[in-house]
Amino acid sequence: MPRSVNSVASRARRKRILKETKGNFLARGSVYTVAKNTLEKGLTYAYRDRKAKKREMRSLWIQRINAAVREEGISYSKFIGKLRDSGLTLNRKVLADLALNKPAAFKAVVAKLK
Repeated sequence: MPRSVNSVASRARRKRILKETKGNFLARGSVYTVAKNTLEKGLTYAYRDRKAKKREMRSLWIQRINAAVREEGISYSKFIGKLRDSGLTLNRKVLADLALNKPAAFKAVVAKLK
């Protein structure tokens, strides 16, 4: 009995990988074995950096809040401590957005906590 290799599925798999690496430099987009490695590495970076983006955004929010509360004469850590004690449930994302886009509302929050 002859060996069956299912070339339809193999070709489809190769086409999918080459399609996903289209636009990469030189062999990375056209040679299957190189493209496969490139795609795998790229997907690994994408997974890793989706997690890293969350960390970077939280860090940015903290920096923005810190800059805004320093103008009001209070430190970031004291501000967050008072915020927690007061029972206000505003997260850092919302606070950073207020500090950047609606400074008057942010000043009102800081005044309430002082």
